[in-house]
Amino acid sequence: MYTIIDVETTGKGGKITEISIFKYDGEFIIDEFTSLVNPETYIPEYITQLTGITNAMVTNAPTFKQIAKRILEITKNSVFVAHSANFDYNVIRNEYKAIGITFNRKKLCTVKLSRQLLPGYKSYSLGRICNDLNIEIAARHRARGDAEATVILFNKLLHSKNAEIAFNTALNKTIIKNQLRLDF
Repeated sequence: MYTIIDVETTGKGGKITEISIFKYDGEFIIDEFTSLVNPETYIPEYITQLTGITNAMVTNAPTFKQIAKRILEITKNSVFVAHSANFDYNVIRNEYKAIGITFNRKKLCTVKLSRQLLPGYKSYSLGRICNDLNIEIAARHRARGDAEATVILFNKLLHSKNAEIAFNTALNKTIIKNQLRLDF
């Protein structure tokens, strides 16, 4: 089971302004959660220009603490998947840390998997790799649009030649890193 995730943030400081999660069983999306998030801080103009998310849009949105339980539920017993997974994972983990909850999931990065399973592309940024693979992104730099595109990319990776080896290797590295972190 996989949860394919994208977050939009305030930029510096990394407070979440929008989150989208698709629970994917390898064949079908079986659950989804998407929400604007009140970051409880100002969204800089350059971030608004990039994402289209304004301070007014998040004023009445739930805070991270208000949606934290839902995120834990949908990601439970699944592998955390994102494009540049360390970014999204660390932002979410830090949001949980701020409210006194430990967030720990196995993770897979579609950038790393794409480089390994789909070699030869000039760029592996989400916009460029999706363009090269004819994957439409409905709303670029919005959590749901980027997450939906990542689901399609992930499906291509999951069903590509040598996927099982690449996925198992990546997951084993994540498990070892998590064990090392827990041992200290």
